[in-house]
Amino acid sequence: MQFEIETTPANAIYKLLIGMVAPRPIALITSMDEEGRLNAAPFSAYNYFGIDPPIIGVGIQNRPAEPATPKDTARNIRRTGEFVVNVVTEDIAQKMNICATDFPAEMSEVELAGFTTVPSQLVKVPRIAEAHAALECREYATMEIGSSRIVLGRVVAIFVEDHYVDPAGPYIKAEELHAIGRMNGLGNYVRTRDAFMTIPRIPYEQWKKNRQ
Repeated sequence: MQFEIETTPANAIYKLLIGMVAPRPIALITSMDEEGRLNAAPFSAYNYFGIDPPIIGVGIQNRPAEPATPKDTARNIRRTGEFVVNVVTEDIAQKMNICATDFPAEMSEVELAGFTTVPSQLVKVPRIAEAHAALECREYATMEIGSSRIVLGRVVAIFVEDHYVDPAGPYIKAEELHAIGRMNGLGNYVRTRDAFMTIPRIPYEQWKKNRQ
């Protein structure tokens, strides 16, 4: 089947995109408003886009019923300029899912999910204590495109529990961290446990030799 964007409803485009751009890492973002109230919400339109400086990007849709109204996370980041990306692993997946519930503003997702927090190194926003790794970020730029906001964050500090780091790199022991990914449709995820495969890069000279 083929789909022309201008004649395809937005909801159908969404379903097609999330089915094809997958698996996606999940950013469980903690942010705070000007009064210090903490918010936690997961987003799977997320990845890294640069290393010098280190830049991550998050796509945040505006509220569905109010197309011009930003979600709490986008609003908090715009007003305070700081946030933390907490890595979602198997053991905190259920709690992460609770944070996706659209609670009233006066209710704390962190408390309702049973999470606790610890201070970050450089930003005021705390990270989630149960997350084994986290990226502390400051807003680099926010672009408003249609009903979405693309938030670019500059990573200013990284936290990883010691036993998930191979100091030789340093490398993340991803095969032990067990991050999960987002797939198509509501509630569909993928595990990385026992799912790794290795495909070595092929140097050009070796590639030429293989073709002979």
